[in-house]
Amino acid sequence: MHHKAGILGFGKMGRIRKDNINSIRDCSVKYVCDSVPQEGNFKFTKEPNEIFNDDDVDIVFVCTPNYLNKDLIIRGLDSGKHVFCEKPPGVNSAQILEIIGAEKRNPGCKFMVGFNHRQHQSIIEAKRLVDSGKYGKILWLRGRYGKSVDKDFFNTWRAKKAYAGGGILMDQGIHMLDLFLMFCDSFEEVKAVCSDLYWHLDIEDNVFAILKNSRGQVASLHSTMTQWRHIFSFEMFMERGYIVINGLLTPSGTYGKEEMSVAENRTEAPEAVWTKEERFAFSIDNSFEEEVRTFIQCIDTNAPVATANSADSLKVMRLIEKIYQSG
Repeated sequence: MHHKAGILGFGKMGRIRKDNINSIRDCSVKYVCDSVPQEGNFKFTKEPNEIFNDDDVDIVFVCTPNYLNKDLIIRGLDSGKHVFCEKPPGVNSAQILEIIGAEKRNPGCKFMVGFNHRQHQSIIEAKRLVDSGKYGKILWLRGRYGKSVDKDFFNTWRAKKAYAGGGILMDQGIHMLDLFLMFCDSFEEVKAVCSDLYWHLDIEDNVFAILKNSRGQVASLHSTMTQWRHIFSFEMFMERGYIVINGLLTPSGTYGKEEMSVAENRTEAPEAVWTKEERFAFSIDNSFEEEVRTFIQCIDTNAPVATANSADSLKVMRLIEKIYQSG
């Protein structure tokens, strides 16, 4: 079957999704919908209903500002389309529950969310190592994810709570929280501080959060947009070793090289040194393409969307709400 897609929103992510779709065999982009006219090998429209009402289109990619996502997802599902949406699919858990309701009304339609960090090669390899069991259980996680913005940020939809739903936590920290949940499944207890000490917007520019689950596993998050030098650092310390990922391959190239250090056995004090590590470097980022391929495969095989689905989205959104409530 040849899949024909419509893309709603043609900013940075819409363009990335166009390239992803066109790189996959038996897939092509039929429509692009945006408020600004766009040119390319597709039909342009300003009206989403033109896409929803076209029976020739079977997949819709929602790449719009956060506040628009929920309604477009539901309209897509209710029109019988498979829907892929960039994160977050809604700005609160109530909206995601509405989306889950639309899924239940349309059991033949697949829905997936763009938590592309799950598809980075370092994360896939780390998950394989953790699941092997040779390191024992995870004791604690630590994640730092930060970037710098300039005054042009003030003019974007991400700088306004009404459009974004939140600040840096909703924009970027959500990815780190999703990874925490990918490895530890849940966190019930939350202590957090949110601040807007520098940019003074109606959204936070820093979040410090400590999370704990019923198994005693603790995760520490710092999500920031006053990190003047971009950073991605994800650490997992287990009973018999650790995995540390520093840097992340992205289209902007601003997070440096994607490298992972692994130690199978902990060294005994006072001789705990850094020389007993294996180090791995990852040179390719195909995370955006791989999640689209995964989505298409679920459609073609009529398999459930096993990762980055609506249940995962609800988990991470409920965790975000706990952080905002605490902070």
